[in-house]
Amino acid sequence: MSIRTGRRLDDMTNATTTSPTTTATGLLAGKVAFITGAGRGIGAAAARLFAREGARVLLAARTETQLKAVTEEIRAAGGTADHIRCDLADPASVQAAVDRTVELYGRLDVAFNNAAIIQPSGPMDQLPESDFDRVYAINLKGPWLAMNAEIAAIRATAGTGAIVNTSSVGSLGANPWLPAYGAAKRALNSLTASAAVTYGPEGIRVNAIAPGTTLTEMIDEWEADSPGIVEQLNAQTPLGRAADPGEVAEAAAWLLSDRASYVTGTVLRVDGGMRA
Repeated sequence: MSIRTGRRLDDMTNATTTSPTTTATGLLAGKVAFITGAGRGIGAAAARLFAREGARVLLAARTETQLKAVTEEIRAAGGTADHIRCDLADPASVQAAVDRTVELYGRLDVAFNNAAIIQPSGPMDQLPESDFDRVYAINLKGPWLAMNAEIAAIRATAGTGAIVNTSSVGSLGANPWLPAYGAAKRALNSLTASAAVTYGPEGIRVNAIAPGTTLTEMIDEWEADSPGIVEQLNAQTPLGRAADPGEVAEAAAWLLSDRASYVTGTVLRVDGGMRA
């Protein structure tokens, strides 16, 4: 089926090649970015990448020493970065972190809600209720709190913007190893879609990424708890290996950039083909 738009193909090509989004400037040039879980793993890789791509970044996480190290690394490389300690289980802490971004940089354009915790591996009937509650407080309520604060800040400053949440391929099917974790991430997918529909008319895009096996401290914890799990997961991955955190961060950067201007409400798999 063809769709007639009233524009010649060569005119459309011309418009595309002269668009500002195809210039050689950084992917996130001129933007202010807020990142949770930025002290290590995918979040730290994203902070470094976003700064290299021209964003001014505020790093948020629970561990001050990790945040300080990544911030200093970004500054040493010529980037603009600062950090704030933030506990996603504490609504006041989340709001204060987003407020600090606006206080420092005068605006908020994009946000990457990456922070998460993993559960002890095993069947759901063996998971203590306290662990279940903690997983949901950080992995679902935390992004909900963050998105609410971020949307308000984007509205009040930049006017339009983009948000990316970190989900997981473990949310896309049965997850007998990590049932509470997988369920929380699946709920986050739903929250992402709802936010995309609600705030799209205002020019605020909301997407998620679903990483597969990624070489982070979280996967190290899982491997220590379940020896051999990384090898099992790699055997289920067509590319035959785990991702580097920077590879996952690249997907988040693109979704947050103007080059993804017509993408919202999607969960982008970054999984080496695991769920193909």
